[in-house]
Order: sequence, then C-alpha cells, then structure tokens
Amino acid sequence: MQPPFQNDDLDLEAAIASARPQLVEFLSHRPDWLLMTCQRFLPGVALTGLDDIADHKEKVSELLDLLEQAGPATWKQFAQYLCMMCDLPLDLEILLMSSAGEGNLSQKQEACTDVSARSPVPKGFARRRHLSSPVSDKDVKQQRLDSAEKYRHLLVSSIHQRYGSRRAAGAAAQEQTQPPAFNQAFVNLVIRQSKTSRLKQRGDKPREDVAGAAEPEECADTAVKVSDLFRSVDPSGATKVIFLFGKPGTGKTMLMHRICQKWAEGVLPQFLFAFLFEFRQLNLLKRKLTLKELLFDLFLQPEDGPDEVFQYLLENAWRTLIIFDGLDEFAANMDMSSSSKRGPTLTSHMSISELFADLCHGKLLPGCTVLVTSRPKRLPDFLLNTVDLLAEIWGFDHEKVEEYVGHYFHQHSLKEQAIAHLKNNTKLLSMCLIPALCYVVCICLEYLLLKHQMSVELPQTMTQFYIKMLLIFINKQQGEHAGDEVTQLNCNRQAILGLCDLALKGLEDQKLVFYVGDIPEHVKEFASLHGLLTVFEVKTSGTCPEAGYAFVHLSLQEFFAALCLMVSKRVDKSYLKKKFSLKTKWTSKNEAKTEFMESFHIFLSGLSSKECRTFLMLLAEQDEAWVQDKQDAILQSLKKLAATHLTGPKVIELCHCTFETQDHKVAQHIGSLLNFKYEFKNFRLTPLDMSALFFVINSCQDLTHLDFAGCLMDVDCLEVLAGCKNVEHLSFRSRRCGDDFAAALAKSLGGMESLKKLELTGGSITAEGMTNLVQASLQCLQLEEINLQDNRIRYPEVKKVMDLFSRMEKLKKIDLSDNNLSLNAVLLLAKEVIACQNAAELRVRKDTVRIYFSGSSGKVPRSLRWEENKEHVTPTRSVKLCLQDRSLSSHHAEEIVAILQSCPCLSEVDLSGNKLGDKGCSCLLESLPWISISEQLDLSQNRLSVNGICSLLKSVNTCQKMMEVQVSLCCETAVLRFTEDKEFASLSPREKPVFSTDDQQYGEGNQTPTAPQKIRLTDSRFQASDLEKLYTVLKECSSISELDLSNNYLGDEGLLQLFQFLPNLKMLSSLKLNDNWISLNSVFFLAHSLSTLEHIKTMNLSLGHTQVVHLTFWERIRARSTSRWRSSSPAHPKHVAEGQCFRLRDCRVGPEDVTRLCQILAQCPQLTEIDLSGNSLSDQSIERLLSFLPYLCHLTLLSIRNNTFSPRCTLLLINSINLCERVRAVEVRSSENAFLHLGASVRSQKPSCRLTDCAIGQGQIDELCRVLEQHGWLAEVDLSRNQLGDEGLRCLLDHLRQVPVTCSLNLSHNRISQDGVLHLINAFATSGNTTEVQVSLCSKATLIIKLTSRDDPRKILRLTECNFQPEHLEKLCSLLEKCTGLTEYTSSNNNVTVQAAERLLHSLRKNPGPLKISIEEPWVCKESVTDLLELAVRACGNITEITICKDKTLFQLGVRFPHCLEKVESVVSRLHLHKPEIKHASFCQRVREKCAQLQELRWSHVELRNDEAEMLVRILLPLPKLKKFGLTSSSIMPTGIDYLITGLQNCQAIEELNLGSMKLSSAAIPKLVLGLREMPSLKRLILNHNSIGDDGCSRLAEALRNMHYLEEINLSHNEIGDPGLINLAAVLLEMQNLKRINLSGNSPSPAGGEKLVEALAYCKRVEELLLSRNVFGDRTAVKLALCLPHMTNLKILHLQNNNIGPAGGMELARALVACGLLEEISLAENDLGEGSIYALSEGLPCFGHLRRIDLKLCGITDDASKALSHGFRQCPSMEEIILSWNALGDGGAQELASALPGMEKLKMLDLEKNRIGACGATKLAEELAKCPEIQFIRLWDNPVPKGLAENLTSQDPRLCFS
Repeated sequence: MQPPFQNDDLDLEAAIASARPQLVEFLSHRPDWLLMTCQRFLPGVALTGLDDIADHKEKVSELLDLLEQAGPATWKQFAQYLCMMCDLPLDLEILLMSSAGEGNLSQKQEACTDVSARSPVPKGFARRRHLSSPVSDKDVKQQRLDSAEKYRHLLVSSIHQRYGSRRAAGAAAQEQTQPPAFNQAFVNLVIRQSKTSRLKQRGDKPREDVAGAAEPEECADTAVKVSDLFRSVDPSGATKVIFLFGKPGTGKTMLMHRICQKWAEGVLPQFLFAFLFEFRQLNLLKRKLTLKELLFDLFLQPEDGPDEVFQYLLENAWRTLIIFDGLDEFAANMDMSSSSKRGPTLTSHMSISELFADLCHGKLLPGCTVLVTSRPKRLPDFLLNTVDLLAEIWGFDHEKVEEYVGHYFHQHSLKEQAIAHLKNNTKLLSMCLIPALCYVVCICLEYLLLKHQMSVELPQTMTQFYIKMLLIFINKQQGEHAGDEVTQLNCNRQAILGLCDLALKGLEDQKLVFYVGDIPEHVKEFASLHGLLTVFEVKTSGTCPEAGYAFVHLSLQEFFAALCLMVSKRVDKSYLKKKFSLKTKWTSKNEAKTEFMESFHIFLSGLSSKECRTFLMLLAEQDEAWVQDKQDAILQSLKKLAATHLTGPKVIELCHCTFETQDHKVAQHIGSLLNFKYEFKNFRLTPLDMSALFFVINSCQDLTHLDFAGCLMDVDCLEVLAGCKNVEHLSFRSRRCGDDFAAALAKSLGGMESLKKLELTGGSITAEGMTNLVQASLQCLQLEEINLQDNRIRYPEVKKVMDLFSRMEKLKKIDLSDNNLSLNAVLLLAKEVIACQNAAELRVRKDTVRIYFSGSSGKVPRSLRWEENKEHVTPTRSVKLCLQDRSLSSHHAEEIVAILQSCPCLSEVDLSGNKLGDKGCSCLLESLPWISISEQLDLSQNRLSVNGICSLLKSVNTCQKMMEVQVSLCCETAVLRFTEDKEFASLSPREKPVFSTDDQQYGEGNQTPTAPQKIRLTDSRFQASDLEKLYTVLKECSSISELDLSNNYLGDEGLLQLFQFLPNLKMLSSLKLNDNWISLNSVFFLAHSLSTLEHIKTMNLSLGHTQVVHLTFWERIRARSTSRWRSSSPAHPKHVAEGQCFRLRDCRVGPEDVTRLCQILAQCPQLTEIDLSGNSLSDQSIERLLSFLPYLCHLTLLSIRNNTFSPRCTLLLINSINLCERVRAVEVRSSENAFLHLGASVRSQKPSCRLTDCAIGQGQIDELCRVLEQHGWLAEVDLSRNQLGDEGLRCLLDHLRQVPVTCSLNLSHNRISQDGVLHLINAFATSGNTTEVQVSLCSKATLIIKLTSRDDPRKILRLTECNFQPEHLEKLCSLLEKCTGLTEYTSSNNNVTVQAAERLLHSLRKNPGPLKISIEEPWVCKESVTDLLELAVRACGNITEITICKDKTLFQLGVRFPHCLEKVESVVSRLHLHKPEIKHASFCQRVREKCAQLQELRWSHVELRNDEAEMLVRILLPLPKLKKFGLTSSSIMPTGIDYLITGLQNCQAIEELNLGSMKLSSAAIPKLVLGLREMPSLKRLILNHNSIGDDGCSRLAEALRNMHYLEEINLSHNEIGDPGLINLAAVLLEMQNLKRINLSGNSPSPAGGEKLVEALAYCKRVEELLLSRNVFGDRTAVKLALCLPHMTNLKILHLQNNNIGPAGGMELARALVACGLLEEISLAENDLGEGSIYALSEGLPCFGHLRRIDLKLCGITDDASKALSHGFRQCPSMEEIILSWNALGDGGAQELASALPGMEKLKMLDLEKNRIGACGATKLAEELAKCPEIQFIRLWDNPVPKGLAENLTSQDPRLCFS
C-alpha cells in the first residue's frame, strides 16, 4: 500500500480536495484565528457576514472556499503560512506543502513575512522555527513519513508471518507428519453486540439479583460483523474501547489473529498500524515500561528511526489499532483506583496494568482504538466506564458448524457422512457450537469414520473427547504399526505424566507461558510432536527474544492439570477434594485464585466417569479400586455442592460437571437437592448449557420447573427442549421472544410429555404467534396453563383459539393480560367463553385478562368430598364472569344481559369498576329472575345513588335466591350474593324458616320458603329521617337473618325507631349499629331490651373512639298471634336460651350510672355474663356493682379489664366472696384486670383467689387475711408477683398458724431472700399442717406452700437455686434435724458442696418410714461412682434406691428408717480406722450391708471403671430385693457391656430392666438373652435407642416367649426392619399380660407393620401402643383400624409421623371410637386430610377419658375447626390439645375459643405456627378470661401484630406469643 501522496506535480485541486476534510477538522478548533488570517489574505472580500454562522466547521469550510476561489497564488501563500505558523500533523503538512507547488521556500517565506508580522498567534499554536534550509524542513518531514511507512510495511510482513498465509502454508506442509492441533480453518463467528450496562453484572454473579422483567426490545442484542466493530472510527481524538467477551473455546484468540491477518491484507484501511498483545505473555513481564517500549520492544522494533515512527504514531493515533487478547488470563491486579490521580507522560515507566488502563482512558495515545477480549467475568470498573462497544462472541450456529465441517473434511469423501451424523445427534451438535470443541469432534469423527465406516461411536462428553483426541494424536503420529491404544499409551506414559505435571504447576503458579528450562526435554518433544504445545517468540525487553511454549489452548492445559490430579500417586483424596475448587471459586472473594481454571472442575468431573476409568488405570498403573476411590471423592464433593444456595450460572456450571460424569444417580441426587426448580435470570444460555441441564432433569424421576427470565438464547436452545421429558413448568420472560421464538418453541412442545404450565411473558408475540403456539400446544396432553402476559396480542383470533382451547382436555388457565385488548374484543371473548363447554371463568380487570377452564381433573364439590354414603355425582358446569374496570356504560347493559342470559350456569358475575349507573344497573336487576347466578353479582363502583340502592334492595323480594346484599355508598360497594335452589332445599331443619299454623291459615302455607338473608347497608350516610323509606323496603324482607346499619347517622332517635320495627324481623340473628352517634341513654335503653326481648343472646356496646352496637339473637320461631317476640305459648320450641351476655366497654360511667345500669340488668333473668372493661370505674362504682351480685342470680362471669384498681378496690373485689356465696374465683391481674367467676353454691367446693402483680405488700397482708378468715380460707390463694418481701412472708405465716386450713399458696416473685426461705423452712418443720414447700430464688422465683387441715403423711421440701452460703447451709441442716416427718427432700443447685452434702445426709433423720433425698449439684457429674456410693452409705437408714444421672447432675437416694438405727459414730469409726486395702474391703462390706434393702438402682451417663463395674456386678446386682435396674447412656471401661450383661444373670428378682442408649447391637443380644432367662419376674424391658437389628430382635423375641409376666416392651429407636418385626409379632400372640409396647423410630416397611398390627389384635390387655416415626403408611393404618375394636383396654396411642394419608386416617378415625378408654392420642405429622379430621371430630364424644390429643402438622384448616371444636367440647376429661403447625386462621381460632368455656379440665392449648391473626387472638383472650383452669395457650409464630400480642399478654399472661 502506497502513501496517498507521492508526486510533487500533484494537481492543485486534487491535493486541496484530499487535504480538505482533515484541514477542516484541524481549523474548526481555531475559527477566530482563521477569520483574522483570511482578512489579510483576502483584503477586498467582505467577511462580516460569516460571524452569524454558529457551526465552526461550516464557518471554516466557507473561508476555505473563499481562499480557494481567490486563485492558486493566494492558496499557496496561505498553505505555506499555515505550515509555518501551526504544528500540523505530518501527513497533512506534507500534503499542504505539496499543494503549494515548487519554488524557493525562503522567497515564499518573505512573501508572507508582512502577513505573519501582522497576524497574531492564537493560544495553543506553536509557531515553527525558521529552518536554516528550506529543503531540510521538507526532507525531515518526508523522512518521518518514510520511516513510518517503512515500519508499517514491516508490521504487515511480520503479521503475515505470524498469523497469515505463510503460517498456514507452513502448517499445511507439515500436515503429513504432524496433527494441526488447534490451528483449525477459520469460519466466521457469530458475534452479537450488546449494551455496556450488561457487562457490569457479568462474571461469577450475573444479574441474578435483578428482577426477571424482560428488557425493552431496543436492548436486545444484535448480530454484527467484524467490520462493524470498527465502523465508527473517526479522527475526533477520542479513544475507542471495544470489548469482546466469550466463553472458553468460542474462538476469541483465533478471531484476533484473523483481524490482524485481514488488516495486513488491507481489509481495514482505517488503521495504519495494528498491534496484538496476549496477556498470558504480558504476565511474564516483571519490570515497568514506557508506551514506546510496549509497542516496539514487545511487539516489533522499527528497523530505523524509532523516534520518528513513535512521533508519527502519536500524531496519527486515531489510525492505530491495539489488541489485548485474554484479559481473563492476566495474573496481576487490575485495580486502578489510584492511577487516575497521576498524569502519565510518554516517558513514564508503568506497569502493564497502568499502561492498559491509561490506553483505555485515552491518557496515552489518545484517539487510538483498543480492542480487548476476555472470558465472561466481572471486569475492572475503570474498563466498564470506558467501553464504547460491547459484543459477545457466541461461537458457531448450525450453519457455521456445517461450514466448518465442510472445510475440515474437504479432502475426504466423508464430508456428507460427517455432516449427517452431526445433524442426527443433537447433543453432539450442541457441542460443536463451541469452535474449539467442534475441532475436537471433527478429529474424533474423522478418525472413527476412517477406521469404522459402518459403526461410528463417538464419546459423550467434552472430557472423553479430549481423551480420544490425545489418543488419536498419538496414533496418527506413530501409526497403526505401533500397536493398539493401550500399547501406545504405555509407550508415552512418562511424557504424558510429565505434561500433566507441567499443566498443573502452571495453573497453580498462574503461569500459562513456559520457557525451555521449565519443560523436560522428553515432554517438550512429545508435546510439540503431537501438536499439544505451541512455540513462539517471547519478548520481555528490547534484547533478543526467547522461545516460549504454551498449550495450544488454555482448556487443554486445564485438561492435563485435571488428569494430573487423577493419576498422580502424590495426590490423596483430601488434596483432590481441596483442588476440586468449584465451591471455592464461587465463594472466593479473590478471583485470582481460580481465574485460570474455568474448565478445570469440568474436566475433573468428566474424569470421574466410569467411561474414563480404564484410561486412568492404564495411565496411573493402578488397579480399579484405586482409581474408583479418587473418582468417588470427586462425585461426593459434587453432590455436596448442590446443597448450597446457587444462582443460575452456578446451577448451569454444576449441571456441566454432572453431565461430564454421565452418572445418572449423581444427577438424580443433585436434582433432588435443587428442589427440582431452576431459575435463570439475565445471562446467556447456549445449547450446550441446555444439554447439560436436561441431562440432570431427565435423570430425575420428579417433575421440574424451568424459569428463564431475561436470558439470552437462540432458537437452537429450543431444539434441545424437545428431548426433555420431565419439565412440568416452562417459563420465558424476555422482550426478545417474538413470533419466531414462539414458532421455534412450538416445534419442541410435542416432545415435552410432562409439561403442565407454559409461560411466555414480557415478549413480542402477536395474535399470529399466539395462534400457532396454541395449535402446537394440542400435542401437550398434560398442559394445564398457558401464560402469554405482556405481549402484543392486540386482536386475537378469539373464535379460533377458543375452539383450540376446547380441545385441550386438561387445560385450566390462559393468561392474556397486558396485551391491550379492546373492549369489543373482551365482550367477544366473554361470549366465546360462555359458549366453550370447558371454560369455567373469564377474569378481566383493566389490562388483566385470564381464562380458566375446568380441566379433566376438576375438583369435586366440597359437599360431596367426604360423604362416602352418597352416590358420586358429576359436578355440573359453573362459570365465573368478571369484567372489571372496562368502562362499561348503560349502553352496554342490554348486551351484557344477553350474554348473561345465554349462560344457564353462572356462579359469579363481577361488573365492578364500570360506569353502568342507576339506569344500567336497574336494567340488569330487572332481568335477574331470568339470569341464573348461583353465588354473587358485584356491581360496586358503578356510580349508584341512594335511589339506585333502594331499587337494588327491591330485588331481594323479586329474586328468591338472593342470600345477601352488601351496600356502601361511601365505599361504592354493591354486592349481591345468591344461593342455589338445591342448596336451600338441602338446608337442615335448624336452618329452614318455620311457619306457624296461623300463617298457613292466612294463606302463607303455600309460600316457597326463602333462605335467610343478610343485608349490610353500611357507610351510606343514612339518617333517622331515611329509616321510613328504608323500612318500606325492608318490611317486605321477612327473611332477614343479619342486618348491618353501621357507620350511618341514626342517633338515639333512629335507634328507637329501629327497635319498634325489629319484632317484624322474625329470623334476625345479628344486628350491627356501629358508629351511629348514640348516647349513654341508648345504652340504658339497649340494656333494658335484654329483659323485654328475651331472645337476645349477646349485646356488645362501646361508646369509645369507635362506637360498637352489636346484638346477636337466639334462634326462634314465629309467634301465633302477636307482634311481640315473646309468646306465652310457642309452638314446638326448638331452642331454649342458654343465657345472655352484656358487654359495655370504653364508656365513662359514674357511680350513679352504674347503679342505674345494675338495676336494669338485675331485671334480666337470663343474664350470665357481664363485661365492663375499659370504663374507668371508680372504687365507689365497683363497690356499688359488687353490691348487686346477690341479685344477678344466673351470672357466671363478671369481667372488668383495662381498669386501674387501687389497693382498696382490690380488697373490695376479694371481699366479694363474703358478699355473694356463689363467687367461685376472684382474679385480679396487674391491678388492671379483674374476673369474678360465679356458680352454684356448693359447700364442698371452696373458692380461690388470684391477686397477681397487684403491688400487695406487708401493709395489706393483715386486712387481706381478715377478709379470707371471714369466709374461711380458700382452696387456692395466688399472691405471686407482689411485694411481700421477708416481712410480708413472716406476717402471712403468722396468720396461717392460727387457723387450720387446707390451701395452696403461690407466693412466687415476691422478693424473698435466703433468710425468708429459712424462716419458711422453720415454719414448715414445726407446723403440722404444712405438707409441701417449693422454693426457687433464680429467675423463676418460685415459692409455693401447700397446707392441709387433715392428716397427710407426706411432707415435701424442694429447694432450687437458692444461692445458699455456708452459714445458710449450716442453719438449714439445723432446721432439718427438727423435721422428723420429712418424706421427700430435693436440693437443686444450692451451692451444696460434697462436705455439706455429708452434713445434710447426717441431718436428715426421721421417724420410721421412707425418705427420698435428691441432690443436684455440678460436682455430681465430676465425682466417680465410687465416691458417690461412699457418700450414699453415710446416709442414715437403709438405702432402698440409688439414682445417679450425671447428665442432670442428679444424685438421689431412697432410704427407709427402721425402728432402731446404728449410731453414726460407729459407722464413721469403722470406715476410717482400717488400712487402704482393708478399708476397701470394709467399704464393699458396708455397701452390701447398707444396700441390703436396695430395690431400685438407676445410673445414667456414667463411666464405670473396672473396680466400679465389678462392684456393680458382684455386689449390687445380686442383691435379693433389687427389682428395678437401669443403666443408660453409660460405658464400662475397658471391659465393655458384655461384662455387665453376664452379671445380669444373677438378677433373679428383677422386675424392670432398662439398658437404653447403651449402643447395644444385635451381637450383644445372645448374652442378654441368657440373662433374661434368669429373670422370671421381669415386667418391664427397656432397650430403646440402641443398634438392635433384625437378628437381635429375632433372638430377643425367642427369649420373650417364656416371659409370661412381661407388661412392657420398649425397643424404640433401633434398627429393626421387617424380619425382626415379624418374628416379634409372632411372639406377641402369646404375651397375654402385655400392657405397653413402644416400637417407635425403627425401619420397617408397611408389610412388616401389617404383620405387627395383626398380632396386636390378640394383645387384649395392651394399654399403651407407641408406633411413631415408622412410616407405616395407609396400608398399616387400615389394618390397625381393623384391630382396634379388639384392643378395648387401650389408653395411649402414638402414631406420629407414619406417612398416614387421607385413606388410612379416615379408617383410623372411625375405628378409634371402639377404644372408649383412650386417654392420649397422637396422630401428629401425618397428612390426614380433611375427611379424617371430620371423622375424628365425630368420634370425639365417645372418648370420656381422653386427656391429651396431638394433631400437630396435620394440615388442619379453618374448615375443619368447627367440627373439631364441637368434638373437643364433648370430651369431659380433656387437659391438653396440640394443634400447632397447621393452617388454622382467625376462623378456626374463634371456633376453638368458643369451645374453651365448655372444657372445664383443659390446661393447655397449643396453636403455635398457624395463621391466626388479630381477630383470632383477641377472641381467644376473651374466652380465656372465662376459663380459670387453663394454664396457658401457645400462640408463637402466628401473624398477630406485636403491639396487640403485648397488650393481650399484659391482660392475661397465660397467652404465650414467644
């Protein structure tokens, strides 16, 4: 290529035209200077008009036109002057000088001297020095240009040599002797331009955190050519940065070589110079460089004039291309946060990082073009902010693959065969989309086709291909004569292993380029010969280059590195797991650790496959077990990775690894850990990714969910979908998805046999695409849902697609939302939906359009689901039509009516949010009798007026199916609800309206009965004056059951009018008048109505911020001939009133008001409950209220909450027990909440009082005691959480001494000290009526005293965490010496030392009889068993029990005192006066003597030494009276358990044996059996939590056959399967005395379970059956249900977590009723189904003894709660109900709450982890106030607002929210 100028005789016009563009650009920055200069060169031309031109380039162009028009002479003078005055670019200056023509330059200078003298030099201009010779100036410039041109030619030649045709020719010449390695033929790659913003989320963490909303269409990636990358290069001076990223093997480096080659061929003329740098070589540089050294020393040095060439480069930077290849391979730090602070110069020495950053920023060589390539990863921020063009190299598409294969096989006749083979193998074709893999596949394909023409078997994975490629390279080089692959591998083993070591060391050291000294000679020869290493020049300075070696591709180095780990003997499993760094790579903050290992883990996974095992065995010279051990280590590590939370790219990476293993079991395991749901957001997916993903999915049996949100993928990926059988839910969200995408997807749908849900949202699909997609969906027989939201389906072919939908049998839902459908299209759609027989619902709201279909698996109506005796009826069609917010007006009313009348099976119609108005709604309402709507019509927000509402109410009479009307003018609500005729006909007699004989007499007998109707007219601004108009309408509605007139303005007057009209509403059950501006006078009126209207059930009133007036009524009948509700002779009364409840809250009432109110209430004979909470009642008001208690004859509960009580008031409340003998309990909490429980007067039943947290101190004790003594002390007095202190306690104890009482006192949390405790113990020791004292001074602060007035042999003292000091302990011992009647003493963590314990044991003497002593202290777990026994024998009396539980730090003795005791002094002397050996013998003898009466021996968590085990076996176990022995969770060192088991043969009197948690295996059972045979009296055998298997169980069963007295077997939590269980079951048939069986937590199957329960039918005395956690399933449950009627003595049944479903649960629930003695049932953690719960509820009344029921995690919902609550209410013994972890909401909680008062013995209700909200919790709190016996209700983790929870807890601490 020649320079654009060369001849001195160039035509002037042509020269000016050539220079003009560059000259305009140069002078556009200096327009003012040019204007002044032209005024001197063009003195006669007027230039003033040019000032108005704003554009500088336009102004410069006009001035240059004027200079050119002035003639050649003027132009030449101007050109010469410009060159002298300005520092022009060299090529522009020479061009201008040439245009000036020949002549004496000095003369020309003189001609311009006067001009230049007058022409000022603008700022920024560098006036040139006058050269000594006019010729030398031009020669210098020409010399600079010549040097630059010469260097350019040198660059072209060098690039041709490196990357061009010469290199290719050289490679071709070697083709016969050397494989081409990775120098494959070049085929254009698929490149897609993207947006720079996408790069900012690239790398290890793509935009996974960004919502998956589709990108706008303009953001879609577009295909580009290589030439397009440089299209915008211009001389503007701004540096252009082009960034290309691509996955490994996509041809990035090859493309860079191709670009250099094409530049050398002149294809990129915009660039004069091109430089290519590889980061893997730049890694070798350790010194800093200048820019000049980077370009010349490291790439190509100019032959001469380097300064001139560099200067030319600087002046023509915009025509310079610099390529940096492989940024991801750069090992140094790229953090340039500090580089921007400095100002680089051309002579500055900088690191490669700094040079690269400054080139990209334009600080060096500004205007040049920088092209960067990298693998996808997060790049430095400085590069992100400077990228001008971002593109991704995708590799090949199918067309390019075919082109490449055609090039590869151009010399063979196998071309067509190879192409056909790839097209028929989708997996192989996906691999070939990556160019590097395509090359490897071609090598293998060529080799196999040539070798086996008829049967071609290719590898399955990338790893296998690389192995095959290596073997083929070796075979090609050495030929067939060298033997088979095994022989050739053996010959080259050392070289291959050396190459593996080199690869791994390089990756570990981040080294990709090796010098000669790094590579052993034999390795270098082998690798070079077989094309595995490439050699090139490495320049690190300006000196002579060195030879550098690198693997031909980084992935090849990764392959050999992975191979090294698998075959090296130096690598063990732990090191291998460490190097399998996939998780480290994901979680590492320092990416440099693994950035060269993109494919390393994939190759490691591939080498762990079975197919690679033979190759690894040969290469490693190891057996199969050695290789498999390493492979298993990789597979195990791979499995663990799936257990972590993975983002989309990591899932794909994991799938690639799994695919490489080709292990379907591993894939199945990983799929299960990923929960069969795959979400991919905002990153690109390739067909190879999809193949790997579907390998995992297809390996699993479970169905999966695939979600692609904003992911970039081409249609080739969709072809892979066709082979995926296990996808249940497929979702695409991207604006890129248009009709073409839909068409491509449609082709794959037929192969997706399990697809149920298809989503293509946020796309660009039109009506045509939708139709094609739906047409293809017909092939998906399982498809249930299609979602096409947010596309461009504006005008769908409604009739056609609805016809297609009707043919899809299982279709349930179509979503066409956000597609801009017109109103006409919506109405047309409504008509077609009604016409479509399988369409069930059309839901339209604004732009939301959804169609629901019945599907073939439609749900059975609820009324049929659990009624087994009814014949199954196929449900009729039901259609819901919703047309909301679509601007429907009165003009559309007739069309809507026509649509509705055309459908006889409408269930719901929603027309809310439209503009129908009164006219349109009236038209619709008039047609209601001819429109079939079974559930609801919604006309809300349709601009209705008051008149419209009245006409709406009239429809209540015209339409008999009307069930409810809900209207609100303020909220614009208008909803009508209906009931079907068949439902009304099936109403129970309780629900049907009843007509009296008088009604029939007047012609009403033939009326069709109507359903009870609910009318809600709220928030409508009705006033008293409107009532008459309302009543005119309502009086015709005789069937109103609920009337709600809340939030209106009725006032007192309206309330009075309403109550005059109320008797006409004979079916009324609820009346609400909230927020109607009533006064206190109305309260008195309403209270009076309790006596006049006796059918009022509850009356809730509040005059607070929110007024409440809510009345409920008992169900009643019509009177014969009166307008009043009361009747003297009701006909057939169905219900007797159970009492009335009056609640008045948040109303300030004074004493006079209270008196008036009580006088009114005293006239109400049925009043049972009064609640006066939150009314700020004074002491006087409460005193007057309490005075009326004797007159409230039927009152059972008086509640006063949220009312501050003074101490006097508290005593007034307590004194109520003296005012009214019916008071059963008085409870005052926190001086704010008071409850009085009243009942029938029963002399034997003493009342109780609880005054908790009421600030009662010493000053109130005397008065309190006087009140209590006046009545006679109560059964229970709770004074916890008060302020008694030690003095208050003393005062109280003094009162207790004076009167003999039977009472329980709770004085917890009363600031009692150790002195107070000792005073209490003194009273306890000296008092004859104190039977029990419990004290704890820790955070619990417990203090409970129990007294009795009758003889009670028990005397119990329990002390816990009292923090006693030595002086306290000494006093304690002194006090205990006085207490000779003590029967039980417990001391827990009271600072009792061993010495103090000895003193304590010495002090505890008592009268003849038993005494139990328990000591819990930390030293118990530290003392040896011998020491503890030595302590035990120091106790007075004969030892009957020794318990040591070191896990609980418990040391417990049972002693019995005979009539004559040996003196302690003699005992002590005998123990201390002997020598050690004699002392030991004496100790053993003393133990034998002291324990002669020993009956119980229980040790837990002890470690027995030899001597201790010997003492146990030889002394303790043979004791003749030992009946109970337990050794659990312990060890015997070193002899083991066998020694103990042998000793058990001497325990002939044993009745109970417990060896739980002793690690007993089946091997220990034979010896144990020998011992069991010597225990004829054994009744209880406990072997839980061991390792007994089938063999051990079978042997044990044989031993049990002869144990006729055995009552209990506990083999829970062992390893017993079916064989063991079946043998045990055979023995159970003969064990007639068996009462308790525990086999929980074993591992039988349902078959074993069936055998077991069959045997249980013969165990008629069994009382406890525990079979939890055995996964028996429904089969065993059904079999058990058949056996339960024979187990009439059963009391406890546990079947927790047994995989029992609805079928088994139903049978069990029905069968349980036969077990009338059941006390405890656990069916927790079984998915019983609602039918089972209903059946269980029906049977609950049969369980008169049931105390506890556990239904945790059984899926119980609100629907079942009513029946369940009804059943609980009829269980008279129920104490504990567990319903935690279910789905109970407010409705369920309210049902349960209503049942609480009826369960008198209930103590605990567990409702943790349900869905109970504020309403449910409030209702529970209300009802809990009526239940003093309930101890607590658990409500943890329910959605109750925190503030409400705290408020409710403060009112009643029994509500537990934490």
